[in-house]
Amino acid sequence: MKKFKKFFSRLFKPGSGENEVDKILILLIGLLVFSGLVMLSSASSVVGYKKFGNSYYYFNHQLFITILGVAIFYIFSRINYFFWKRYAFGFLLVSCLFLLLVFIPGLGAHYGKAQSWINLFGFSLQPSEFVKVFFLIYLAAWLERRQGDLGSISRGLGPFLVILGFISFLMLMQPDIGTLSIIVLSSLIVYFVGGGKVFHLLVVGLIAVVCLAGILQIKPYIKDRFACVLNPQLNVKDECYQINQSLIAIGSGGFWGRGIGQSRQKYLYLPEVSGDSIFSVIAEEIGFIFSVFLIFLYILLFVRGVMVAQKAPDRFGQLLAVGIVSWIAVQAFLNIGGMVNLIPMTGVPLPLVSYGGSAMLASLLALGILVNISKYTSK
Repeated sequence: MKKFKKFFSRLFKPGSGENEVDKILILLIGLLVFSGLVMLSSASSVVGYKKFGNSYYYFNHQLFITILGVAIFYIFSRINYFFWKRYAFGFLLVSCLFLLLVFIPGLGAHYGKAQSWINLFGFSLQPSEFVKVFFLIYLAAWLERRQGDLGSISRGLGPFLVILGFISFLMLMQPDIGTLSIIVLSSLIVYFVGGGKVFHLLVVGLIAVVCLAGILQIKPYIKDRFACVLNPQLNVKDECYQINQSLIAIGSGGFWGRGIGQSRQKYLYLPEVSGDSIFSVIAEEIGFIFSVFLIFLYILLFVRGVMVAQKAPDRFGQLLAVGIVSWIAVQAFLNIGGMVNLIPMTGVPLPLVSYGGSAMLASLLALGILVNISKYTSK
């Protein structure tokens, strides 16, 4: 019992130089979460009634998850972020273990074309969502230790590629290309900010292009998504169906939208209206002006997170803060960019807005850590 008391007292013990939390950062997070609940209640009403006989089925589940997520957010905002650095290697092992669990018979579960879920005690969990934050914790600690070696290929770029490559291999086996894209892009940003050379990033980019070319040959449906970006009318009833319905929804919203609850595409025309397609319903119901405001909230969140990183007291805090806000920003870009046909659809949820328990809990956990880092920033 004494050991547990000592553990928790060390966990929540105020650190030197602790200030007030960044209230603007918390406000931005709260606005995104609240906006998500409001829009989800509308976007998911039709599909919820059709599948479960309850128009508020998805909303009720997301509300419960959000309450749980807020509690997790509060707890992690109170834990000194220095604590996580001590167990950074353990987080890497946990990340690998999580990604391997989906392949265990009876535990792993399919969702669409991907085997990226596990069923545990009647609950579904997507481990890769938590790998985002676990891997970033390890990467931030690793880069802090290797700060003077990042100019070397043997001690910097090489080990980085080996670690990232192993995580990528496990995710390609599922396959979960969307989440893999988020992890790779946010990791490259952290590596660059940590001191990586531009030439090294160009080498990584070249390797990524070669790997992508190989994936396109192995996974034809991914190749079709690229084709739909170039020509959305290629096959409007099959491969390009979702993007066409998304563009219809966004276009019909105009500047001011049809009004909350008035979407037509949510009537089983647009797939995944509660998940990765929710932005299309938002654009249809509240229009271009308010959709831009939602995007602006993500930009402000990113800027505020970068400010926290700039003023963090140590290298680990700086890199972890950059990693967290880069993850949120990259994921928001991949989701919205896919819905407006700027880039191929990746099937990733809109952070803090789309329906999804694992995504919401992992995001609020990471943002709780970011808020804790803000407590130690210089004024």
